[in-house]
Amino acid sequence: MYDRYGGPEVLSIADVPTPSPAPKQVLVRVHATSINLSDWETLRGTPLYSRFGGLRAPRRPVLGSDIAGRVEAVGSEVTLFAPGDEVYGDNLMLKGGFAEYAVAPESALAHKPASLSFAEASTLPQAGAIALQGTADIAAGMSVLINGAGGGSGAFAIQLAKSAGAHVTGVDNADKLAFMRTLGADDVIDYRAGDFTRTGPYDRVLDLVAHRSVSAYRRSVARGGRYRCVGGTTSALLRMTTVGVLAGLVTGRSLGVLAVKEGPEHFTPLSESCVAGQIGIHIDRSFPLDETANALAYVGAGRALGKVVVEIR
Repeated sequence: MYDRYGGPEVLSIADVPTPSPAPKQVLVRVHATSINLSDWETLRGTPLYSRFGGLRAPRRPVLGSDIAGRVEAVGSEVTLFAPGDEVYGDNLMLKGGFAEYAVAPESALAHKPASLSFAEASTLPQAGAIALQGTADIAAGMSVLINGAGGGSGAFAIQLAKSAGAHVTGVDNADKLAFMRTLGADDVIDYRAGDFTRTGPYDRVLDLVAHRSVSAYRRSVARGGRYRCVGGTTSALLRMTTVGVLAGLVTGRSLGVLAVKEGPEHFTPLSESCVAGQIGIHIDRSFPLDETANALAYVGAGRALGKVVVEIR
């Protein structure tokens, strides 16, 4: 739990009452919760948009949105699940995944594929939705660049772009270059040693950590191409939704922010590909619940190769 924004040191372990599901909610006995960059941002309260609903103090005392576990109880209006069902999903609005039990809306959950472990299933909802939507219109022969490609969403995005027949360039820190190549990246760039906006230009750019100027991003995209950012600084996202859109229209490029849609229909297609063996799930490390602070610090330091999971039981 935490009651103020800050680093991992603000987290504490506490015994609290087991939550009760509302009529359209499900109580999940959590087995695994994967860490997303959004968890790190919401812990620290930066960028500013991570404080949505709680400007001065956290809105939810328990972080963790990507959960996988067994249904313990259901609300009176729930029809899709029953106690004992194995489920997974992105509980972004309510969070609470770094705990033994969490309540989630029925609409946020899906039945877990039997062939996936709870840890594997927990890696898919948020990162999978971002990767699927960020690579949705990539076709064979395109040149694609993914910035932040060594993390959770990026690892899936590289594989999806390669499966579509694209030539993929992955950008991340030097410790992740070899990992990105194992995922299928044709070229890799250490962002500390080179500026990817001065390479290319590319037909598609998916930016998971935007912070540069609109002109730099415009330069990285070929005419008729598309740039979309998902995460990054508040100022960079604001610039892209205003000046970026106009600059794209004027120069024959599509520049903007990827508005990620949530829900099972947006991540289960990736699960099906993973079950079929077409896309791999890469879990860098697993931590027990009482080491959640260390798990978040590991992700926040940019060290994770793919996904990091907190296993509750």
